[in-house]
Amino acid sequence: MIGFLFTALKKKRSLEDCVIKIQQGDTKLRNDTIHSYKPFIAKTVSSVCNRYIHESDDEYSIGLIAFNEAIDKYSCEKGKSLLAFAEVIIKRRVIDYLRSQSRNKEVILESAWNEEGGDDSFLDDQNSIQAFEQEQETLKRREEILLYDRRLQEFGLSFQELVHHSPKHIDARLGAISIAKTLMDDGELRELLFMKKRLPIKQLEEKVRVSRKTIERHRKYIIAMCIILNEEFVYLSHYIEGVTQQ
Repeated sequence: MIGFLFTALKKKRSLEDCVIKIQQGDTKLRNDTIHSYKPFIAKTVSSVCNRYIHESDDEYSIGLIAFNEAIDKYSCEKGKSLLAFAEVIIKRRVIDYLRSQSRNKEVILESAWNEEGGDDSFLDDQNSIQAFEQEQETLKRREEILLYDRRLQEFGLSFQELVHHSPKHIDARLGAISIAKTLMDDGELRELLFMKKRLPIKQLEEKVRVSRKTIERHRKYIIAMCIILNEEFVYLSHYIEGVTQQ
């Protein structure tokens, strides 16, 4: 791979120049080019899947095939670089694959590349990718909220209760979150909370500079924040960050 890149640089051959030779039948150059751009392919596929992609993954194979397809279909007359063109093709093919594997049939994306199209075609693909990513994020948020609701139920709580028992003022919310963090930083208190499914108010009172009455008033909210801090709730964690940064 290093030898191939060095040769390409030495001869001042751009990637697009290589593609022309590949399209003319240079099989070795095709294989070398695909091999050299495996990191680019993996990164592009990973950006769609929102996870690290291994070469053994089916999605990675889809990406390789798509990159090869981009080489065959690329034309410098479209005014785009090969990599920009290949990125769209790879994302489209991976999206099509994920859609075929997904239970969510509401995601509707265009799957045909308009070879005669110019900027409008390119933007349509980008918009389709963006729509798919937004839909995936919505699904992940929904799954996270459902999981969080199950965790709340283990403590006899619900979302509806949190709406009514959340502190109204920012200072009170910050104080409750601070209490939750203090509890979670204490291994013994954390174990008591999740083992007995109730707030260890007496022990917690000795750790914080607020009255027992304050702890009891915000008990449900403190527990709710502890649950978020205890697990990898990506989106809900942003809520805590947002409150503490206000």
